[in-house]
Amino acid sequence: MQPWTIVIPVKGTRQAKSRFGSGDNSALAEAMALDTVEAAAQVARVIVVTARGEPFERLAEIVGDPGRGLNAAIGAGLAHATGNTAVLLGDVPSVRPAELAAALEAALRHPRAIVADADGTGTVLATATVGTAHRLAFGSGSRAAHVANGYIELDGDWPGLRRDIDT
Repeated sequence: MQPWTIVIPVKGTRQAKSRFGSGDNSALAEAMALDTVEAAAQVARVIVVTARGEPFERLAEIVGDPGRGLNAAIGAGLAHATGNTAVLLGDVPSVRPAELAAALEAALRHPRAIVADADGTGTVLATATVGTAHRLAFGSGSRAAHVANGYIELDGDWPGLRRDIDT
């Protein structure tokens, strides 16, 4: 398989996973992100973009979060990426390395590709092959926005990869 760099943004603050309700959800968000990073690290080079390096530094390269939102964090990570690039959100703790590897292999057939979440409205993985710039559109309705930006939606049996935890 062609080499990949996977960028995973991790919001390491008390405001992480705010849709879970009020209070400090940072420990839960960190645990989910750690599961995600551990799976990704078995497949490719990983860059974690976060305000806190611990506990990710043993698994991935750390890039500081510029603090200007999700897309700025992803951009900071992509600036350090080489080869084919993928953006994997940090809230897919049930992803398995084999699923991620299969999705990345399928993505090689397209300059830009995405994997939608289980609900079919969001995006859990966005990829771009060498020489292709990302046109990212994470946020509400990101699946449709990414398709409108030229990403091809991949269809595979990857239930763990598709299961992001938002609420």
